[in-house]
Amino acid sequence: MDEEENSIHRILDAQEPIVKELVRGEVEHGVLIPLKTTLELRDDYVTAKVLITRVPLKTANPAIMMLRELLSEEVVKCFPHLRRCAKPCDLPAHIKAKFMNESPDTRQIHTGKSNWIYIIAGPESMLNKEEVRQELTKLDGMEGEEVFISSIPVPMVAPASQVQAAMWSQQFWPAVYRKNNPLGPHPSMIARSTDEISDDAAIWMSLAHQVAHQSEAKGYGEAMGACVIQREEDKTTIVALAGDARWCQRGKCGDGGNPMAHCVMRAISMVAQKLVRCENRQTRTNPEPILEYECFQDKPLFEDERKVFELEHPSPDGYLCHGLEMYLTHEPCVMCSMAILHSRMGKVVFRHRMPLTGGLSAEDRGCGHPSLGGADGGRGLGLFWRRELNWSLIAWEWESGGCMRPLEVDKAIHA
Repeated sequence: MDEEENSIHRILDAQEPIVKELVRGEVEHGVLIPLKTTLELRDDYVTAKVLITRVPLKTANPAIMMLRELLSEEVVKCFPHLRRCAKPCDLPAHIKAKFMNESPDTRQIHTGKSNWIYIIAGPESMLNKEEVRQELTKLDGMEGEEVFISSIPVPMVAPASQVQAAMWSQQFWPAVYRKNNPLGPHPSMIARSTDEISDDAAIWMSLAHQVAHQSEAKGYGEAMGACVIQREEDKTTIVALAGDARWCQRGKCGDGGNPMAHCVMRAISMVAQKLVRCENRQTRTNPEPILEYECFQDKPLFEDERKVFELEHPSPDGYLCHGLEMYLTHEPCVMCSMAILHSRMGKVVFRHRMPLTGGLSAEDRGCGHPSLGGADGGRGLGLFWRRELNWSLIAWEWESGGCMRPLEVDKAIHA
């Protein structure tokens, strides 16, 4: 037995008895690959035109205050990665050469210790040049001066590294790197989170595969499964285990089955039922639902699901899945990806990518598939980290070439 196998067995022995009882097959280490965001995978940075002006140093503050009155505070703050003011000597070489050769006076401005400074006025599309010119002529120190206004392109998003900031400072305008990742999760956050889950991720991924095989064997659904755990103070507790059940009440037919019975939806609903069960116990109520057809199919369908379902939720006072981790055999579809976000899941790991239907990955979708009419599938949605959504999480793809045999499903099916 090699060191890796010894490590897995030690970690498994440290788990709760229920986990050791559930894990029947071989557990093997895998590799966690963090997903890239849509911004990190963009083809290139996006630029926009801004207006710049130059004023004497003593007039800089009044000029900035005047410009702030012309634009809303949100617009003023939309370029935090660019220096609002720049000395002539700090301009990119090609811009400096252009401005200093306009006339003898401008050559003097750009040589030696200059008494002038350049200022970003704001987005060209939101400013009226003549209005800016007229307002500048009213400032002290600008009387009799010819007001300078020009337009230059600048990157719309912040640099992701010190090297990129230096490149943009030479190419566009003096830029600032603020030691973060404006395009996605901070690298230190990803590294820390990967370290937190890497030791026992194989156990939870193994359970997700195990329940997926059971669902398929019983004819309940596709070979897909989900495992939800809570991690607190170096202790992990299994919270939900769910296989796919899209064919459970109707049998397998030509369409996609019951979408509410995808393994992700079932797992989240099982977590919710545990919270409700605890609340009912506290209020001494036990309402019975009157439903002829349970569309969610979120009651345990076989023994492994039942064993986990009967366990109490380790933190019944929290918001649904806040801070929990979900391990999936397949990348969830758009519906399930949004359910994961709305439930406030903390981390997600999936084994098999679904390039045609998955909602978490941001990479380009496959091309030439019959479901797409042979056309390119376009860019993935990358829903795990989007600025326009009110929740984000860290997600990984799990790679293992050993005992976890691939679960064969149609590439066009929604997981």
